[in-house]
Amino acid sequence: MTIRQLPSLVVNRIAAGEVVERPAAALKELVENAIDAEARHIDILIEEGGESRLSVADDGIGMTPEELLLAVERHSTSKLPGDDLSRIATLGFRGEALPSIGAVSRLRILSRARGADGAWEIAVEAGRKSAPVPAAHGEGTRVEVRDLFFATPARLKFLKSPRSEREAALDAVRRLALAHPEIAFTVTGEGGRTVLRLAAQSRALRLAQLLGRDFAESALSIEAARGAFRLSGEIGLPSLNRALPREQYLVVNGRPVRDKLLLSAVRAAYQDVLAHGRHPMVALFIEGPAEEIDVNVHPTKAEIRFRDSALVRSLIVGALKAALATAGARPSNVLSEAALAAFRPHASPTLRAQPRLFASAPPAPSFAFAESAPGFQRREAEAALAGEVKPLPLGSARAQLHRTYILAETQGGIVLVDQHAAHERLLYERMKKALDEGGVTRQVLLLPEIVELERELAANLAAHAEELLRMGLLLEAFGPGAVLVREVPALLEGLDVKALVRDLADEIGEWGESRLALDGIERFCATLACHTSVRAGTRLSEAEMDALLRQMEATPNSGQCNHGRPTFVALDLADIERLFHRR
Repeated sequence: MTIRQLPSLVVNRIAAGEVVERPAAALKELVENAIDAEARHIDILIEEGGESRLSVADDGIGMTPEELLLAVERHSTSKLPGDDLSRIATLGFRGEALPSIGAVSRLRILSRARGADGAWEIAVEAGRKSAPVPAAHGEGTRVEVRDLFFATPARLKFLKSPRSEREAALDAVRRLALAHPEIAFTVTGEGGRTVLRLAAQSRALRLAQLLGRDFAESALSIEAARGAFRLSGEIGLPSLNRALPREQYLVVNGRPVRDKLLLSAVRAAYQDVLAHGRHPMVALFIEGPAEEIDVNVHPTKAEIRFRDSALVRSLIVGALKAALATAGARPSNVLSEAALAAFRPHASPTLRAQPRLFASAPPAPSFAFAESAPGFQRREAEAALAGEVKPLPLGSARAQLHRTYILAETQGGIVLVDQHAAHERLLYERMKKALDEGGVTRQVLLLPEIVELERELAANLAAHAEELLRMGLLLEAFGPGAVLVREVPALLEGLDVKALVRDLADEIGEWGESRLALDGIERFCATLACHTSVRAGTRLSEAEMDALLRQMEATPNSGQCNHGRPTFVALDLADIERLFHRR
């Protein structure tokens, strides 16, 4: 077999397979070029998902005919001054996008440099280049791509439906638009229909326009720094979550990325307050020295590498956890305007996300319903009859609805609490605190509980006996397909031991590690809390309901249960009055 050098046309088509795997990737490269060209307005056209036609026009600095010739040659760029790959300050720098696109499509570029007398046009079809010719065009550049992958038809079968490809292309535009709110964007689809229009605006307005009203109203602001890196942005409350991580926007030095390190840091920050398999909405912006960030590790530049990845990860996890904890039990805007509209035909009250409710919360009693004595109940009843409303963040309990929800009256409105979700969070936080202080206190069962399981699950549990003991559960193998439980956490009353052990066995089987990882420990605590919290359908006295409210006021993250659902909803008196047309 003889070694030979591949023809440049084949090399370009191979490069196209790495850089341009679908229309969205081609569009991303073209928009990045427009941003680097100092554009202030970018017009984009997408037809049939981008397969038949893509067009990007900008009002940037433009190109001369000599620069047009170089632009369609491989590894030609204006974005790497000094050839220093350690200090990259532009979005495009590899010099592969235009020749790669031209190798598999019909490419046409019109450009007029700022201050030039005229414009020039160049065409590339399946890698064959024409000479630049004079053309009519204003200052800036228009790049048009037709019949993408016509020169490599085998790649067409890997494309999804036009609708899916269009959504992927729009997602690429949204991410770049979020990273550069100072630039106006217009996206047009088939028939000249405007799909997206964004004016040049502040980051806050761009976030609200792209991520929606619910996110804007309930988002938490992030500002943090560590070493030479600075983190800013907005994150959604845990109750505002999605089934896919599609609405997680991560920007590093103006570059949108889908980096595994950053995504895992976001996941770690939310794992305490979000159900497994759910994803938060975030928009995070990281700024740091260019020499500390390697953006040259992936052909599409979607992934990056930090010199000190541990520092960046700890910055994100620490800042997000602090913001979520500071938010306390702040509720999200969980009731929509559509739901409210069912109650009134005219006025439109808004359920606002409350400010941090518990900034000066009093120390809470232990939630063991200790204050259920008749005297306590009588004093509370007398206060309620007298119309007295105590100045407490979550107010005073007034009723239990359907044996599931606690209705409380505050000085400025009402609060509706899901008793199971709220108590679940309280128990979870108590277990975590006990673990941090050295372990969970145990109580001996009068009669040890035998739990029958599949052999593999029973063996997994027995193998983790040491870790489970630290968390308050003493068990041992009991034959080939069972375990014997001798002690359980003392702080959990009414525990269904068999159901708990079976759930733990299933979860430990999923963890697949010889020892429990941090997320495994926290999931273990969440499982314990869920099995022992006050259930829906449990009748509570007024004193018990008030004790729960006071405990919530002093517990971190009590606005969401362990699965990310809201534990309560607050409604202002003004909103109630609008519902009844009183204002």
